Amino acid sequence: MTVPISNLVTNVVIILGLFSNFGESMRFDLTSGHTKCVSEDINHNGMTVGKYSVVNPNEGYPLPDTHKLTVKVTSPYGNSYHQGDHVESGNFAFTAAEAGDYTACFWSPDHNPPATVTVEFEWKTGVVSKDWTKVAKKGQVDMMELELKKLFDTVSSIHEEMFYLREREEEMQELNKTTNSRMASLGFISLVVCLSVAALQIWHLKTFFERKKLL
Repeated sequence: MTVPISNLVTNVVIILGLFSNFGESMRFDLTSGHTKCVSEDINHNGMTVGKYSVVNPNEGYPLPDTHKLTVKVTSPYGNSYHQGDHVESGNFAFTAAEAGDYTACFWSPDHNPPATVTVEFEWKTGVVSKDWTKVAKKGQVDMMELELKKLFDTVSSIHEEMFYLREREEEMQELNKTTNSRMASLGFISLVVCLSVAALQIWHLKTFFERKKLL
């Protein structure tokens, strides 16, 4: 039985929609003198891109200096991957050299009177971080081939993510074993200390009563 190409393409698009949702888009308000941080869990060698911009409260006019931000993106070990000082927009893209939570922090300088800054932020990781329009232009591929390329990259990304989650699970299990072992040792030591104190109290009382010739 032959499956129509249009139906196959539709199925590929549906699968991509279900399994390639590794992006985060948001809008938030930031008051002068405050900081807001957003974290994203990225595995080793994972590709990520992000862009941010301040919403101009007065369209058609220059953005006020009170709405400029300081932005910094850091790795789980504190390495800086992007920094912008006194900016109104920007973007970043990198391949993660470390696995873990990467953090993007937005800081609005203190002003008097305070100002509220609205920020639009989009952060994508994995297969959704690729610019598929460039892939299509570069390879001169048709719709079917492009969707298959997307599906292949999505499956590869999910496969890598599963191995990454398995590694994290093993780390958590090892941490639980170590914690349980330490708790058991602490409980045993506490029991020994309690028994020793009880024995010492009995010996002290016995000695006290013998001195008073009550025993």
